[in-house]
Amino acid sequence: MTSKQILKHFEDEADYERQVDILARTLYGEARGEPPEGAEAVASVIMNRVLRGRRRRNGYWWGETVEEVCQKPWQFSCWNEDDPNRDKIEKVGPGNPIFDRCLWVARRAVDRKLKDRTFGATHYHAMGIDPHWAFGREACALIGHHLFYNDVE
Repeated sequence: MTSKQILKHFEDEADYERQVDILARTLYGEARGEPPEGAEAVASVIMNRVLRGRRRRNGYWWGETVEEVCQKPWQFSCWNEDDPNRDKIEKVGPGNPIFDRCLWVARRAVDRKLKDRTFGATHYHAMGIDPHWAFGREACALIGHHLFYNDVE
């Protein structure tokens, strides 16, 4: 995919950079303790939601942009006002080696150069957590310390 094709999904270069930054901050908040494959898998979930939103007429309830999907209330806990990660993701920046890795993954995800090893997952949770939406569902992937699901609407 060329940079021109990628940028057609963004208002301009500044919008593209903002979307990458928000995705990187989400990865930092959700997967900074994971191996690189774990951060890539979380990025895949976010991009799967974005792509699903773009395919549906009038979007999908998650949204149609990285920003909408990441900051949708109660979807990625690191953005919740009362989550201790919120302060961390707002203060971190380039130069932090883990955040730099998150930026690298985010850019590859937004550029659609990231292989989706989650089999189209739109949901995940940490092992040892049992969210109500996962009850009775079988994970499609285990990557790092997260279970991924592609059968949740």
